[in-house]
Amino acid sequence: MNAQPIQVPIDWAGRAVHVEAQWITPERTAAPLVVFLHEGLGSLAMWRDFPQRLCSVAGARGLVYSRPGYGRSTPRARDEAWGLDFMHRQAHEVLPALLAALDVDTTRDKPWLFGHSDGGSIALLYAAKFAAHTAGAIVLAPHIVVEDLSVTSIAKTREAYLGTDLRERLARYHDDPDSAFWGWNDIWLHPPFRQWSIESEIGSIACPLLAVQGIDDEYGTLAQIRGIRRRVPQAELLELPQCGHSPHKDQPAAVIAAATTFMRRH
Repeated sequence: MNAQPIQVPIDWAGRAVHVEAQWITPERTAAPLVVFLHEGLGSLAMWRDFPQRLCSVAGARGLVYSRPGYGRSTPRARDEAWGLDFMHRQAHEVLPALLAALDVDTTRDKPWLFGHSDGGSIALLYAAKFAAHTAGAIVLAPHIVVEDLSVTSIAKTREAYLGTDLRERLARYHDDPDSAFWGWNDIWLHPPFRQWSIESEIGSIACPLLAVQGIDDEYGTLAQIRGIRRRVPQAELLELPQCGHSPHKDQPAAVIAAATTFMRRH
């Protein structure tokens, strides 16, 4: 059973913020904990029922949350722009603070990380820095470098936000859709961000790692997950045909089966 969403107070970026979070089957106290990290325009609600479905098949507990600036979490301040290190700060500051606030002892109860897109990159950065506190990671369409394809598609998304009903659709999932959209879009289209890379950092990942990507991903090429395997020898890859940037939406059965099998093996 899912618990009701809660607001978790943490101190971050010099101010008190609230993080929207929800437990999935918290009564399974002895089961593995899977933490779900959403994409660059995502939120807790935008996962829909996927976390519940995965946890049900895998026999796991789940924790889903909206990062500050997203969903029902504290919005980004009007004058606040994400920096080039915004994913590092989410991995190294926000996620540890959230887990501590929820009394998750990551020494004893090491979480599995399940991240999509920017959330996949954040999962990689957490696993690289907190190797002793990570059971494993499953990343969908992660970014380890900035590709031309990504920038082109994100620029098109900007046009859609300004010229279509995209803002209204995002408002169903975010208290402040402008906070979510412009925080993400502005940094990805900021020219210095073209040099962003986490290739040198992910080599310290020691946990089991499964990297999944759709062959038809419109925001990144297979060079992303193949680059992960070059730097993380134990990484396993799943390249899905007829699948775009959201494997958990385009091929949910395949993702759940692969993730469950992978977690049980490790």
